[in-house]
Amino acid sequence: MRTPHHAAAHPRPNPYEELAALDDGPLEVTPLEEFLPEAPEEGAEDAWAPPDHRRGGRRRRNRFAGLPLAVKAVAGLVVLAAFAALADRWALLYAEHRAADTVKDRLGLAAAPEVEIGGFPFLTQVAAERLESVTVTVPDVAADRVSLAKVSATAHDIRLDTDGLTSVRGAGVPRFDGEVQLSFADLNRELGSSQVTFTGRGRDRVRAEGVLPVAGHDLRLHAEARIRRQGERGIATEIGALRLDLGGLATYRPGTGPAQGLHLTPQGSADLARQTRKAKALLSVPAIVQRLGVPGATVREALADDGRLTELTGSPRFARQAQRLNLLDLALDHPRVLRRLGLDPELLDALTGLTRPALAERLSLAFDLPEPERGDVRLREVRVEKDGIRVRVSGSGLSVGS
Repeated sequence: MRTPHHAAAHPRPNPYEELAALDDGPLEVTPLEEFLPEAPEEGAEDAWAPPDHRRGGRRRRNRFAGLPLAVKAVAGLVVLAAFAALADRWALLYAEHRAADTVKDRLGLAAAPEVEIGGFPFLTQVAAERLESVTVTVPDVAADRVSLAKVSATAHDIRLDTDGLTSVRGAGVPRFDGEVQLSFADLNRELGSSQVTFTGRGRDRVRAEGVLPVAGHDLRLHAEARIRRQGERGIATEIGALRLDLGGLATYRPGTGPAQGLHLTPQGSADLARQTRKAKALLSVPAIVQRLGVPGATVREALADDGRLTELTGSPRFARQAQRLNLLDLALDHPRVLRRLGLDPELLDALTGLTRPALAERLSLAFDLPEPERGDVRLREVRVEKDGIRVRVSGSGLSVGS
């Protein structure tokens, strides 16, 4: 154990004195230039070296170099298939265009039809000399008095007669099916001259209504046509309920039956009861009175008393008898009487020339499909729809070209 005496013999150094000993002289400062690189001499230039883009000193490898060979082969096949498909589509479009021009020339059409060749690929079908299907759509085909709005047909399993891939000499069509459409809008323009309109009425009937000018008078036309198949390739129209209205006075029905001819309407016969002058003009002709079946004494009383005249002409029996009179039979012998009834003699003469066959011919929608040189074409079904008449057709054994 140290004693205090020993501690006093060796006193501890004063730290402040040590710090003061360090400040014996001025502080030396190292110049900044010693820490900076030496500046290049004037006129000296660094040597240029090209940029080094290599990683790790090696050249970059091709991005496809690492792909497996199978992947490269598949990619190549995909590219070749794309080019082959494009070439096949171009060949198909060319064939459809040539076929459309051929159909246009053969049928004398104003515009080329639409041709669509089915099946894929096309070139392999041509190489095998067999097409899966071909659809042809032809607009505005003339057929007798009417125009067919659209004719479309699809041929199946067509056999080609080719000379390689570049020449087709002909084709055989084992079977085809199609549709023929008659538009009411076209029929109105062609047959009605914008004055008669055709509308569908049921599955097999067409109604015709409009105005028919006759001898300077516009007569209201009413008719009904029944559409039916005639034979294997024809469409026939049976005209029924044909009449011409002369205002509300009379109705003309062409023909020779009891109900045919020119007859007063119920409104026309009722006018006789209200117009004394017309009634007296009719009853003043003995031949007319005889056809009416009115006793002579009754007629004499009616002509002498307007009250009795009104009573006679207003009776239901007289109205029925008056409507049965065929006014055309009286036109030649009693033109004056008919004129008093409000009928123009020239109109009556013109009506005698409007026979039922002549009027029915004006409204006929009949047509026949052309008979092919080789093969068979038949009508299958006739159907009346809202916008026109549709006819289903089928055929077999057709051939085109050689």
